[in-house]
Amino acid sequence: MYPDAKVTLQEWAAIVKKSEWTCFADVKKTFNSVDNVGNQHYVFNIKGNNYRLIVVIKFTIKFVYIRFIGTHAEYDRIADCSVL
Repeated sequence: MYPDAKVTLQEWAAIVKKSEWTCFADVKKTFNSVDNVGNQHYVFNIKGNNYRLIVVIKFTIKFVYIRFIGTHAEYDRIADCSVL
């Protein structure tokens, strides 16, 4: 869908797979630009902030659910990304 972001997203996924996060502070150490938007939802800037990635992180079960991948403009149209 976004071929110019493919490599960056693959790199993000590889980092996430080997991470041992237990809290938001751990995520922030790995990805400084990540934002906690509430309800276990986190927003990552991808490819120089051209894209946004919204995920739900379940720290207790060590699982990351991807809820949205899109351009910054598409992200801006989301009213409340904590309910995706």
